[in-house]
Amino acid sequence: MDRQPRKVILVTDGDHVAQKAVEMVAKELGGRCISLSAGNPTPLRGSQMVELIKMAPHDPVLVMFDDNGDFGRGRGERAIEYLVKHPDIEVIGAIAVASNTRLVQGATVAYSVDNSGRIVEEAVDKDGYANKELKHRIYGDTVDILNALQVQNVIGIGDIGKMEGRDSLQNGCPITRLAVQWILERSGTHDTGNGKTPPHL
Repeated sequence: MDRQPRKVILVTDGDHVAQKAVEMVAKELGGRCISLSAGNPTPLRGSQMVELIKMAPHDPVLVMFDDNGDFGRGRGERAIEYLVKHPDIEVIGAIAVASNTRLVQGATVAYSVDNSGRIVEEAVDKDGYANKELKHRIYGDTVDILNALQVQNVIGIGDIGKMEGRDSLQNGCPITRLAVQWILERSGTHDTGNGKTPPHL
């Protein structure tokens, strides 16, 4: 019997703080996080990630990617490409994380979550502030490839687990949680957690 492709959400950040935030949100929303995908740069190849995704007991599976500022297509972006093109994986969305990375093309987003927990029709900066001057582009370490691969349901966000403390573990990472919920709702994957809208800050 053929199994359905595993539903995966890409997260373009992999430092220690982001890892803890993504783990918390995945657990709260009934999904799974591939913790071994965290690191600067991404420590796993795409093929290794696919094997771990297949072992996860539940969808959605959140996977982290990080190029650690490497110029061009780094390990994180190569792993993203492998997952997007894999027949056993259905990428249902991506969280494009803003950073202060220079010399990047960025990724075009129609929506972002700002640091007040609002869905905005603009891009945001590293601290989660919406800025019309960004012209709907998230400038981050591992985001350039998202548009080229035509990943659906891409939402911008500031630095996961940070944003001047508004997305901290102590606060329950509400900004990251809202971004994941937005992807789940847009993709029609399942009811998000307890069905409640996360509290605004």
